[in-house]
Amino acid sequence: MYIKSLELKNYRNYESLCINISPGTNILYGDNAQGKTNILEALYLAGTTKSHRGSKDREIIQFDREEAHIRMMVERNGSTHKIDMHLKKNKSKGIAIDGVPIRKASELFGIVNIVFFSPEDLNIIKNGPAERRRFLDSEICQLSRLYMIELANYNKVVAQRNKLLKEISFSGRMADTLEIWDEQMVRYGTSIISERKKFISRLNDILSEIHQNLTGGKEQILITYEPNVSEEAFSEELKAGRERDLRFGQSYTGPHRDDFCVRVNDIDIRKYGSQGQQRTAALSLKLSELELVKKISRDDPVLLLDDVLSELDSSRQNQLLDAIQDIQTMITCTGLEDFVNHRFHIDKIFKVEEGKVTSQN
Repeated sequence: MYIKSLELKNYRNYESLCINISPGTNILYGDNAQGKTNILEALYLAGTTKSHRGSKDREIIQFDREEAHIRMMVERNGSTHKIDMHLKKNKSKGIAIDGVPIRKASELFGIVNIVFFSPEDLNIIKNGPAERRRFLDSEICQLSRLYMIELANYNKVVAQRNKLLKEISFSGRMADTLEIWDEQMVRYGTSIISERKKFISRLNDILSEIHQNLTGGKEQILITYEPNVSEEAFSEELKAGRERDLRFGQSYTGPHRDDFCVRVNDIDIRKYGSQGQQRTAALSLKLSELELVKKISRDDPVLLLDDVLSELDSSRQNQLLDAIQDIQTMITCTGLEDFVNHRFHIDKIFKVEEGKVTSQN
């Protein structure tokens, strides 16, 4: 599976763009703030319906336009699929696969698997729990259509429950409907907890060997899941915390408050690890994610590397470059020196300058 081409219209700093992409290694180079990351964002958005930056559709569309358009062609199992996405400033985005409109993001499942790696990911260990939950959700959603659906439903229920909590606190009305939302939260939430548990277990199976290779056998790594509540106790703890939830107008119990801990040589590196240890662990996580996607989907994912090499020392650069040579990769950088120095095979080079992209080979 690989991405064949990308077309953009009125997308960020691209009024119009059309590029053909190699199934191998593609380099996008140029100065900062020229539009390299915007191309990776568009690929990720077309494949997952979400921006890796968390941007809203209206923020992506050129300021003097009402719509933006992405078209991505994907080759999978000998067949070509076309994904069209219309972003609208004041309406929900429209998505079509091979010319047929879809109503739910889950209908995109299985067409393309994309792993995005940015400098921000190197801080996933030391940043807050929300970053780590985002990592879990973005990866599991690409591996399980059911999880994608359950997570979307759960987030809607939490939002509705929070709205109701505020309404009850303000007017005292509709308190009898809270039980319905609690039941829905437990139903979807227990499924999410179960899937996160399975994912972390699978990730650990792959992570240990990768991390040992990165550290020359000096470090043992383990991820431990830290659910906010267990599946068995969810319903009771939700009821027990109802008065607190009403007082503050938000839901304090559930997997939307989960976290996970990364331990190296049995030390919690969120609190006690060096920056080097945290970055190496983050790199191990992303490389493990690649392997897990391959294993579960039985296909190679597309890897998007956004200016990550400049953040790594030469040893970690080598480890990363060695791991990605057999899959389609899009790499952004400010110069080609890293690849020349590593004698790294490049299939296609694009120069990006002020929203214009030119192929150089």
